[in-house]
Amino acid sequence: MKIEEIESFIGKVPDFPKPGILFYDISTLIVNKEAFAASLDHFEKLFTEFKFDTIAAIDARGFIFGSALAYKLNLGIMMIRKKNKLPGNKISFDYDLEYGKDTLELNVNIKNKQFLLIDDLLATGGTASAAIKLIEKAGGKVSCFGSLIELSFLNGRNKLSVPIQTLIKY
Repeated sequence: MKIEEIESFIGKVPDFPKPGILFYDISTLIVNKEAFAASLDHFEKLFTEFKFDTIAAIDARGFIFGSALAYKLNLGIMMIRKKNKLPGNKISFDYDLEYGKDTLELNVNIKNKQFLLIDDLLATGGTASAAIKLIEKAGGKVSCFGSLIELSFLNGRNKLSVPIQTLIKY
């Protein structure tokens, strides 16, 4: 399946979650086994030149692609969660959003690990940038950031300090 065909499975929902926003809905892609498998096959090829030993996935839709990719590559996966979603000792990173503040957390020892950081979508880059800084704060390194979708008109890649690979650009 070509990337253009995969793209046709992504739903576009106007005025969600609020007026003026066009929401890119991956649920219509991942429910179709052929489209989901093809997206993972194409996605996997984007990262062959990078060195990493673990996938890091951003809460929550990043878990979908991150887990499937970790399975395909025979790697472990680390969850980067929103505040108060993880038990035990945590490392946190606070960051600003357009509409307030948020916090990302992780709770595993990642010193000296190299990560491929995955999310479903790159928009303004705020969350991805915070996830990179959180991993670095915890002693890890991000070799590359990958997302299924990039909203290039929002210039999110300008906020990231690592190479970026995306499958579908709007």
